[in-house]
Amino acid sequence: MAKPTTPAQRRIIAAADPVTGRLTGTEAQLTALVRLQLAFRHPRPPHAYFLTPAGHRVRDEPVGTAPETAPVEPVAGVFAARTGTEEAPEEDGPSRAREVRGAWLGLVEMRRMTNPDGDKERPCAWERAHLPQAAAIALEAAGRVPARPSRAPARPGREGYRVTATEQPDAVAVREPTADGVRACATALERAGWQVSEHGEARTGRRYVLASPRRA
Repeated sequence: MAKPTTPAQRRIIAAADPVTGRLTGTEAQLTALVRLQLAFRHPRPPHAYFLTPAGHRVRDEPVGTAPETAPVEPVAGVFAARTGTEEAPEEDGPSRAREVRGAWLGLVEMRRMTNPDGDKERPCAWERAHLPQAAAIALEAAGRVPARPSRAPARPGREGYRVTATEQPDAVAVREPTADGVRACATALERAGWQVSEHGEARTGRRYVLASPRRA
């Protein structure tokens, strides 16, 4: 389904911050973009408005090709972090890469806005409340690939990272098929502000990473 956008709305989208997607405009203009599901209002003060992944796609279209209508996606589930444990295979491609980049930049901006000292290097409360999803966003944004099930019984799935909850309330486990992959995931999470430690499974000896958001 598509809903019409006005030239003024397209100008606001085009003028969004190139990194964070933050929007400027009147309250009425920005609320209208929210109704079109091209923007969302941050739940914390100062309640700024940012582009959704659909809004980023509209902004990234070449000049002169922007349609009079903009694709609209449901607000719930616009972006889903991939932990590598999904039962159904997901499609990859340029649009996914843009969504991942937008999700990561959104997390960084949320850190700036919600951490008391505005620290963008330290995970925020949302990440600590959504550990598997937050770790998966950090990993995929760093170029790591989530595991994917096969499309058919005769076709193997794709190897990649898997993020799972643990008995520790503030930590997730990250597994990769190879030792190099495990180390690469650990490095990616460290750079994203997580504390990591490498361990071996008692029965198999396979290495995995325990990761928790850094608090200081």
